[in-house]
Amino acid sequence: MKEVEILTPVQVKSYNELTDGERELVDAARASIAGAYTPYSHFRVGAAIRLDNGVVVTGANQENVAFPSGTCAERSACFYAGARYPDAAFEMIAISANGTDGKPTPQPTAPCGACRQALLEYEMRARHHVPVILDGRDELYILPSVASLLPLAFTEF
Repeated sequence: MKEVEILTPVQVKSYNELTDGERELVDAARASIAGAYTPYSHFRVGAAIRLDNGVVVTGANQENVAFPSGTCAERSACFYAGARYPDAAFEMIAISANGTDGKPTPQPTAPCGACRQALLEYEMRARHHVPVILDGRDELYILPSVASLLPLAFTEF
């Protein structure tokens, strides 16, 4: 038997330790939470993606009484970016959330599995690592790539 250990490198920072570019993206993700429609879960998420053309695209989660019909903030942002700017590569992603109490989550909130796979598709299209910032009230996690969120990803078609 062979055992393999999979490790995910994560930088833990405070908001004040971020670069100006990272702060700008986190601020955009936080602001996009206002566009969330969450009458059922009351868990609001915002995402911001910086493209290589300098544009920052945002998205927020959208719920529907037919639960599979809603979408997460991350997929909302990445699909809009892909449709609106099909030739622009992703450069960096930030994700922020407010819990059911309406306040920023103390710990960073990570994307669901479907969002991880969708974001990975755009990282593969970019042909380079796309860093991910997961925002929390008390600390932020910075991962070197979308792939680091999904180490055993489905990448073969």
